[in-house]
Amino acid sequence: MDDENKKHLGAHKVTPAEFEQLLNNGPVDLNFERIDNEERYRSAGLTNGGRLLWVAWTIRKGKIRAITAFPAGVSDRKAFLERPK
Repeated sequence: MDDENKKHLGAHKVTPAEFEQLLNNGPVDLNFERIDNEERYRSAGLTNGGRLLWVAWTIRKGKIRAITAFPAGVSDRKAFLERPK
């Protein structure tokens, strides 16, 4: 994760570790879209500390890259809680 990504996540009070934890903890995939020839995904999930976040991410040069992350809003929280288990 580059410094710009870390700064952007930090502005939303999300750490790079929390972003990685969410992706490793079985997030719910909420959306997919193609922007500027790049596949972008939106997911909601839990950090190891139980914090529910939504994240936007992509794959660049074979690596996952954070676009942004926020504490989950009402609709993302509902999608996560109602996911099939």
